Amino acid sequence: MATQPSVHLDEHAPELPRDRLLKQITEESSLPTLGVSITKVVEITSSSEDPVAKLAHFVLADVALTQKILRLSNTIHYRTSSGAPVTTISRAIFLLGFNSIKTSAMAMLLVDCFKDKSHANSVRRELVQALSASIVGREMAQRGRFQDGEEAAVAALFKNVGKVLVASFDHSLYSRIQSMLQTGQTTIQDASSTLLGCSYERFGEMALTEWKIPDTIIQSLAPLPAGELKKVNTRAEWLRQVASFSDAMASMIMNSGGGNLSEKSKSLLQRYGKALDLDQPVLDAMLLRVETETRQLAKSMDIAMSDIHIGETDPNSTDGVLNELLLKNYEAGEIQGDERHPSGKPKHARDLLLAGVQDVTQMLASDNLKLNDLILLVLETLYSSMGFRFATVCLRDLQTVRYVARLAIGENYAERQKGFAFSGKPDQTLFHLAMTNNVDLMISDATVPKIKNLLPEWHKTILPDARSFIILPLVIQKKSLGLFYADRVVNADEGVPPDETALIKTLKSQLLAAMMRS
Repeated sequence: MATQPSVHLDEHAPELPRDRLLKQITEESSLPTLGVSITKVVEITSSSEDPVAKLAHFVLADVALTQKILRLSNTIHYRTSSGAPVTTISRAIFLLGFNSIKTSAMAMLLVDCFKDKSHANSVRRELVQALSASIVGREMAQRGRFQDGEEAAVAALFKNVGKVLVASFDHSLYSRIQSMLQTGQTTIQDASSTLLGCSYERFGEMALTEWKIPDTIIQSLAPLPAGELKKVNTRAEWLRQVASFSDAMASMIMNSGGGNLSEKSKSLLQRYGKALDLDQPVLDAMLLRVETETRQLAKSMDIAMSDIHIGETDPNSTDGVLNELLLKNYEAGEIQGDERHPSGKPKHARDLLLAGVQDVTQMLASDNLKLNDLILLVLETLYSSMGFRFATVCLRDLQTVRYVARLAIGENYAERQKGFAFSGKPDQTLFHLAMTNNVDLMISDATVPKIKNLLPEWHKTILPDARSFIILPLVIQKKSLGLFYADRVVNADEGVPPDETALIKTLKSQLLAAMMRS
């Protein structure tokens, strides 16, 4: 990548608007965090660890992000054929796909950072265009001929980031650039270069460089030559083409005013058709999907669309009638209700457990079933349904003859997972007693002397504040494979009623059946 030019070219020269803005942005407390978070999500794909588990951990660590992903998963566009609500991030990843959730999470982080700025209408408009472009990018990634093409959705998301930043931090400057464009006598590159001091794309590159976003993403923002584009041979050049095409299509959708999108898209097809293997029928189908999904994504992020027109509904369409007949879609608030017992356990735990059983049933029927994904789904269902603060699955390591935590979620999960290991030699501690006797233990008060005396020292060391917990042994044909463990820092005086106990046992039985098959 070429060396980035210095922000200050001459200490005696007047400060350019771009320099002042970049300084303001780099000093904004929330933006460095945004850069770190987005870089983390990008890196998850190339992680040597299970990327699905890492992405689930990342999302679950942010309550607001978890709610938005669940809300998106339960919109009409993504609703499952059964109409059952999606209540876990694991299920959302399985249903929508890893790359879809990854890009959506980054878009949500971006929106949360900027949506509350002043002049909200302009900021909202630019954010919706960025979201729409990311959807186009994801569509193109599925059609792409290069490995790891899902990065196209990320590149498309950030293609518009320069405009988002200017609209957010200097609305007056943004408005002056827009006014120049409305004269019809200049291009967006010339207008932004004249008033900002560089193009929007260049300003976006500078900001992303400050955030330490990967170079492949930054390079994809560079402008393309004018005229009809040719098919390229490298992934980097293809990313540039897809990012540019995605932003152009999103802009066309945003500015269509309900006009004939198919007719308006002919210029796009002429410029990008040969390069990206597109024809008019493919483009028309993509336009319909992107416009529909843009509305759903914006709604899941609480971006008001009433004053942002991205086309109009066909009066002859039957969608309105069909939507009335569809099963009611679940909002995040209905799934993740706020009513809880003093222990933190949701009062609708039974409904959440039942939804988890249904999710596991559907995953078991899938040809794409992976045991690790299923274990994570069961673990997350127990964690969220019962309101635990930490949960892990511990499996027997045949080489070391020890039980070692393989997956964990919740508070300080990584640190606690490292310490959650114990000898495979049977003893009289609670964990071995549960596995030896194959009994599910649900402890409502761990401070009772009889219970406390059965807790091993390693447990008292890493989880000294555990006050209530469950141990669910995983035993097949009298052989102990491991166990599920989950706890809280308060007593669970409400207990676990029979219907909830039955559903927990069903979850465990489903997993054991899958483990026997694998």
